[in-house]
Amino acid sequence: MTGAACRIDVWLWRARFAKTRSLAAAMVERGMVRLTHNGVQTRLDKPSRTVHVGDALVFALGGKLVELEVLQTGERRGPPGEARALYSVVKNGPPPTGG
Repeated sequence: MTGAACRIDVWLWRARFAKTRSLAAAMVERGMVRLTHNGVQTRLDKPSRTVHVGDALVFALGGKLVELEVLQTGERRGPPGEARALYSVVKNGPPPTGG
């Protein structure tokens, strides 16, 4: 899925911000993820919402606020180096440890 859009729960899992897709979905359902798409920021509430290349995401990770830009949607949940290629950190936050 190297296209322009991907489900947010799948993207968070592929980018290794969550160990499982269900943990990523729970993160979204709890309202912990904010998405900026075309200049409009919204708090995501459903894991089926899509994220696009160029979107900005803000969420808490390890007690810190992480702000990043989506660079790719990815095709799979690969090794950490491949996951880091999916985004660019705008500010804060350590790299994900989502094993």
